[in-house]
Amino acid sequence: MVGTALNVATVVVGALAGKAIGDRFPPRIRETVMHVIGLMTLVIGAAMALKRENELILLGSLILGGVTGELLRIEAAIERLGTLAERRFAGKDGDGLFSRGFVTTSILFCVGPVTLLGCLNDGLRGDYGLLAVKATLDGVSAVAFASALGWGVLLSAATVLVVQGSLTLGARSLEPLLRDTAMQSALFSAGGVMMLGLGFRLLELKPIRVANLLPALLWAPLLVHVARLLER
Repeated sequence: MVGTALNVATVVVGALAGKAIGDRFPPRIRETVMHVIGLMTLVIGAAMALKRENELILLGSLILGGVTGELLRIEAAIERLGTLAERRFAGKDGDGLFSRGFVTTSILFCVGPVTLLGCLNDGLRGDYGLLAVKATLDGVSAVAFASALGWGVLLSAATVLVVQGSLTLGARSLEPLLRDTAMQSALFSAGGVMMLGLGFRLLELKPIRVANLLPALLWAPLLVHVARLLER
């Protein structure tokens, strides 16, 4: 859990620093910084998505994941949590940035191969080196996001704690999954498509409900397993 604790700390420090200096930057500079982060999110997402081995499995996992997420209304639940926190800390007249910052950074900080592999290494071997790198990147991103979106970014540290903490504690049950290259490819490519969707949101090109695609991370390895059974 050392890596997760470090990651939570960097997000908290980054969010506090970003909020402290945010008002000192003109809106156009903050907008440009957000655009840069959005573009880099697209680049990272594209690189992950292009590592797919089977387009049908990727498509199937995203469709099934999207349907599952819509039925469960995952993004709506996250937004409600963000809105409740906004009312608690920013009052009933909050401008919506709190909720947006919470939802956006919660997804950004918790979706991706580094999160999964880092938690696996930390949980199985006590090696938190990968999570330390991620923590540094998340901390820098938190500064930029908090300067533009405010206190909601700070709350995403709780999401990092819950998600990465759970993955680290459950590392032994996930190890066989990540040792399978086909399942690993399906999992990471699905995560890459979600990163692309998040990039579109950050650039305000399309309000894709990325959180509702999260079940695709469960469907992807499952479909790989089903495909193997059908091939026998």
